Order: sequence, then structure tokens, then C-alpha cells
Amino acid sequence: MKAWIAACTFLSLPATALADDCPPQTPAHSRQITELAAQVAHWDDAYHNQGRSPVSDDLYDQARARLEHWQHCSDEPVANPLRSAQGPIQHPVAQTGLRKLADERAVVQWMASRDDLWIQPKVDGVAVTLRYEDGTLRQVISRGDGNSGQDWTPQAAHIAAIPKQLNERGTLILQGELYQKRPGHVQVSEGSAAARSAVAGLLARQELLPEQAASIGLFVWDWPNGPPAMQQRLDGLVQLGFQDSRTYSQPVAKPGDARRWREQWYRSPLPFATDGVVLRQGRRPSGERWRAEPPHWAAAWKYPASEALALVEAVDFSIGRTGRITPLLRLQPVKLDDRTIRVVSAGSLQRWRQLDIRPGDQVAIRLAGQAIPQLEGVVLQTAIRSPLDIPNSDDYHALSCLRASPACTSQFHARLTWLSGKQALNLHGVGAGTWQKLLEAQHLDGLLDWLHLDEQQLLAVPGIGSQGATTLSQRFAEARQRPFRDWLRALGAPMNPDRLAADSWGQLHGRSLADWQALPAIGPARATQLHAFFQHEHIVALADQLSEAGVAGFQAR
Repeated sequence: MKAWIAACTFLSLPATALADDCPPQTPAHSRQITELAAQVAHWDDAYHNQGRSPVSDDLYDQARARLEHWQHCSDEPVANPLRSAQGPIQHPVAQTGLRKLADERAVVQWMASRDDLWIQPKVDGVAVTLRYEDGTLRQVISRGDGNSGQDWTPQAAHIAAIPKQLNERGTLILQGELYQKRPGHVQVSEGSAAARSAVAGLLARQELLPEQAASIGLFVWDWPNGPPAMQQRLDGLVQLGFQDSRTYSQPVAKPGDARRWREQWYRSPLPFATDGVVLRQGRRPSGERWRAEPPHWAAAWKYPASEALALVEAVDFSIGRTGRITPLLRLQPVKLDDRTIRVVSAGSLQRWRQLDIRPGDQVAIRLAGQAIPQLEGVVLQTAIRSPLDIPNSDDYHALSCLRASPACTSQFHARLTWLSGKQALNLHGVGAGTWQKLLEAQHLDGLLDWLHLDEQQLLAVPGIGSQGATTLSQRFAEARQRPFRDWLRALGAPMNPDRLAADSWGQLHGRSLADWQALPAIGPARATQLHAFFQHEHIVALADQLSEAGVAGFQAR
């Protein structure tokens, strides 16, 4: 059932958001509330009145929850998300919506005080009410605001999945989900892929083409005026032709049963997209007592969010060893797939400029590859565009920042971290944190100044104890024994040293541009890079330091 059209006054801040405390009530924050409220209202209108879902349900849910949290914090009235969804046709039985259980602990608590429980997939579609009179379909009503909705009977006439005749006397009321057919759909790997908005868009049209109507299925999840017991209702639905209702409704006696079915439906092929499961009590009040609000006898347990809505708190610019500038977004912490995410890369400086992300903006992130946070895009830009100190890309390159300076803080640190890493000198236990301590102690002006630090000097560095000083001194001594080619990698040679056909600094420093171009598999551009590197005054000075330190390959040029 559509998350957007649940009675959202019962939503709590979702598990993806970690910042439960109220933010400072400033004029800037008041503007943020106004901006978010306007954006959410725009999404509501697009969905209810235009049949479009501009953002994923995960992002919508989180945006709605954040807005309500902020509004509660500032004592502002919480707007009804369904105010634009009201339609001209009254539901014979109210559509209730669902309360969302945040996690397994909430599921355990909810189940503890209830019995006769059942579980169903939470089908990712659009909710409808079907009314039959003496077996003939009379009305199909959109969910709307739960009390009234739009008349979808003309569209239903073309949808084969909606029976036009049933073998049942009297008035029959069914509630269910119209969904986009997805044979063999596996939710964990394929996601929803806009299945919900696709159906909403089709039903918003005045006329359905035959192939469009054929792509819509129906899952009946309740029979409000049916038998009092769940098993009786399911058996009756099967007799009416709704076999899926029984197939995808399973009894659960304990939380472990619910967890097992949730996991199975999340990872197994189903004929529709889903975004979680629904827990129901078998016996519940009769339909005339239902209200357009989440009931006490049913609740949703959604699948892990595939995206998170993150609030940008700051933008930093990291400059790597080669001079590449990477904008980093510092986020209000969010949780995604059991990971707490505080920083995400914006990719290249060019992409950041195109997106123009500033503090106060809200962005979408997801996990990609090996659970690496990835920026999907900007969801909402605040009108307040904070000024930023943006580095000039022309100032940073493969031969910049070979000495420490305020402008070189990031790149110089990256050079040191590379130097001690596995790809270069492989100084075990010497990483970014070690170099940061030495830099803060102002012990490093040049890339190799650490070679001259003794154990007593290291012991005086804040954060380095007696054992640490001894170990560092040993590692620095070991570095002097590293092979010539490891040192070339450590200095940042622009080509694999194994392919340079040299075993001493003198050979490399003495080559002219023409000599480099004459070597096999080295083109003009690479030859220019190599010649510039081995002639650069700071690189030459570093080679002299290594010669003085007795490092093999550097003693004589």
C-alpha cells in the first residue's frame, strides 16, 4: 500500500534518521521547514492529482518524517499529507492506512500483546476499494484520503485482473492493491523500480490501452464485510477467484516466523514489487468501525531502505596525492543497511559544481558496490546558498604540494599516507593518523623530514606514547632499507618503476625528453610527465635527502 497515502500523523522518525534531537530554532531553520513543507506538498500533489511519483517512496517517507519531526519541534501544525487526495466518491468502508514498525524490536513489542496473527507481502501498488452488488462490479474507488477517492470504475472495465462478475449475493466490499505485474521479481536485487508510480500514472489516464491494462494485477488484502475469521475470509476469497490472497497470507505465531517470511519474500521471486510486509490480526472490528487512520490490528514492517535522505551540514574539499579535488559532503548521520553514514563523496569537482550542493541542502544517497556510500543527487536545495572556500583546480597537480603549507594541508597529508602505504614503502602501522599527529606537532615541512626524527622527538609528540615512539622509530629505520623501486613509488613517480628500465636515480635524472620518448611504450604525454618529474627541483631535493640517508639507488647520480 502506498506509503504516501498512509495516515502520516502516526509516522515516527524512520530508522534511517539518527538525529532525533530537535535542531536549534533559528530563522534559517524556519526557512528550511518552509522549504521542505513546500517540496513535500508538491510531491503529494504530483502523486494524488497527476499520477506521478517524483521521488522514491524511501525518500518520500524520510522527508515526510523529517518534516513532521521539525514541525513538532517548532510547535507548528502538522499538515495532513492527504489533503489534496480527497475525491468525490465516498468509500463504503474507510481505507485505514498502516502504522510502520521501525525495526524488529518494535515488531516483537507489537506482536507480544496480540494473537491470531497473519503476515502478507506489502505489495507496491495503489490501494483501491471494490464494491460488488449481487456479484456485479459497481465501483472501483481510489484510496484518496481514506474516506473518499476518485472513481476508477471506467479504467477498471479494461483491467482483466479485476473480475466484473462474482458468484456472491448481496453487497461485497474488497480492499486491495493494483500493481504492475512483475513475474519473477526479486525485491532485494531489483528494488521497486518505480512500479508504484507506473500504475498510478496509468490509472490517472482517461483511457487505458489494451497492453497497459494487461500489465496491471490485483492483490486483495482484505474483505471488510467478510467472515469474522481470517481463514474463513481467505477460503472465501479463493472461491471468488482470488487465489493470491491465500497464497500470500501466512499465519505467524512468533516474531521468528514473521522474520522468516519477511526474509523469504524479500529474496524470492514474486509476481509483484514489494516494500515490506504487513502484520494483521485475524479477527478485527467490523468494517463500519474502521477509520481513515492506522488501526491497532495491522502494521507494516518495511524492508531496509535502499536510499537515505541526508541533510548536508558542511562541504569539504579533499585534495589527493595527484592533485585531484574531491568534494566531500559532511552529513547529519543517517543509517542505511545497518551502516551509519556521515560523509559521502560528491565525485568530481565538476559534478559538484553542476549540482551546487551547499550546507542545508538535502541529498539522496545509496550504498553501491562494496557498501560504499554513493551520492544519487540533490532532493531539495535550500534558498540559503552558503559561501564556500573552493580550491582552484589549477593550483593542484601531480607536482604540487611537495612541501607543507596551509594551502597544501590536504594534498601533503595524502602524499605522506600514500608513501607509507602497501603500494609504496609498506610501513606497517604508519597511516593517516600517524602523519596527522606529526603534522600537528609541526615536525614535517618536507616529505622526508620524518627520516631524521629520533625516538625522543617522537615521544614528545602528543598522542604518541613510549611504545608508539619505539615502533615508529623502528619503522622509519626500516624505510631506509626499502628497495629503490619502492622509493620511486613512494615519491609518486608517474609510471610503474618496474617499467622504467633503471636501477639508480642518476640514470633517471640524466634522461632528456628525447631519451624518454625513445623508450618503448612511452608516448609524448607520458615522456613529458616523466621528464618533468625527474627534473623537478623538489623531487631532486628529495633524492638528495635519500642519498644522505644511504637509501640504495640514490647515493650517486
